[in-house]
Amino acid sequence: MEWSFGIVLRQPLTREQADAFDHCDALADGAISYTLAPDDSEVHPLSADSALLRELACDIEAPTLLDAVAQAVQRVRHIDGLQAVGVTLPDTVTLDEAAQRSGTGARSLAQLSQDEGFPKPESESGEGTVLYAWDRVAAFLRNMGEPVPEVPQDLVIADLTLRLVNALDGSDVSPGALRALGLPID
Repeated sequence: MEWSFGIVLRQPLTREQADAFDHCDALADGAISYTLAPDDSEVHPLSADSALLRELACDIEAPTLLDAVAQAVQRVRHIDGLQAVGVTLPDTVTLDEAAQRSGTGARSLAQLSQDEGFPKPESESGEGTVLYAWDRVAAFLRNMGEPVPEVPQDLVIADLTLRLVNALDGSDVSPGALRALGLPID
């Protein structure tokens, strides 16, 4: 399965990191992409959504979302100074992505999308890709009695782990304290 998500970085990529990213064999397949700030911010002011500069867009094939995030984070570590501190899921999804997130079969969801009450598409790309608001699709499925979680368990685990690793980076926490907190420390 291919999973689409965002990896949140501690800070935006520098030009040097972007160059290293572009020439790194582990990132050559194009499964992870970035947005770089313009060279001259006075001529090209940053967009209102500067959070995009701290997020990598990922489309990774893996058996689970957690495996996909782990693969992306491992690849990102090839670039000096880049640190993943969180993970996000896009607000808009294709029907296949909605089926994947909800655990509903793709065929079943395609049939449900023909229902009059199914959420209308948010947009359609020029290539024919139809995107739906995930929160509306999830609400529709929940109203039908489907057990769709607010946030996928794999996303919770990945995000909390990345935040913990970031918080522990440079801190002086003893292995004994981490063990006492329940973390498996070798």
